[in-house]
Amino acid sequence: MKAKVIVMPKAAVLDPQGNAVRDAMRHLGMPEVGSVRIGKYMEIDIEGHNADLESRLHGLCRDLLSNPIIQDYELQKGEDWNHKKTPNAELRKSSRAGSFREQGAQRPTSNVEHRQSKTKRKRKSSG
Repeated sequence: MKAKVIVMPKAAVLDPQGNAVRDAMRHLGMPEVGSVRIGKYMEIDIEGHNADLESRLHGLCRDLLSNPIIQDYELQKGEDWNHKKTPNAELRKSSRAGSFREQGAQRPTSNVEHRQSKTKRKRKSSG
């Protein structure tokens, strides 16, 4: 049997990592992004099946995989989860091999590169 666990910060908890990703997305041309929440996703393969398995899994999710004070978890179980694959999974695999340049699109700029170019522009304009 397979189990999937999704752990997310509770809605009332500040998510600074999610806020940083949201701000970066807005900076990179997606001003429509309202909010981003960052969590964890786990797949667990389990051998066998008995009556108390689900309650034991919930106990592990609560006590080990999440912090119940600041996080919620969702436990999904079953064998037929393959239908939930991302439609563009194959496209993403090919884009990891440097397809930005092959397609003529501009390579995304890292924060460090952005700051360096900003500093260079300031120096040119002041000097």
